[in-house]
Amino acid sequence: QVQLVESGGGLVQPGGSLRLSCAASGRIFGIVYMGYYRQAPGKQRELVASVTTIGDTNYADSVKGRFTLSRDNAKNTVYLQMNSLKPEDTAVYYCKVFNAGFDYWGQGTQVTVSS
Repeated sequence: QVQLVESGGGLVQPGGSLRLSCAASGRIFGIVYMGYYRQAPGKQRELVASVTTIGDTNYADSVKGRFTLSRDNAKNTVYLQMNSLKPEDTAVYYCKVFNAGFDYWGQGTQVTVSS
């Protein structure tokens, strides 16, 4: 089993910044993929950003230039720096890792962008 502990999130005004983090622990056999997804009310869960072990990143078009995903392989932790936040970024953000052939999801953290 792999446990994911997410932190960060909260309420921020438009234009503000937040940082999310996700730390993986447990039976880790080389995490190939780490990423963040989000789900807004009434919408499907969507990819926000992902990073592989070798550092290849992928971002949703809606967050390019505003969000930065980084990874600390030694700590099995991923960080999502979110800048210039918009109301449409409001959602529950979920961390996901792919380890030893299985997907694992975090519990989710709420991000609310509102004045």
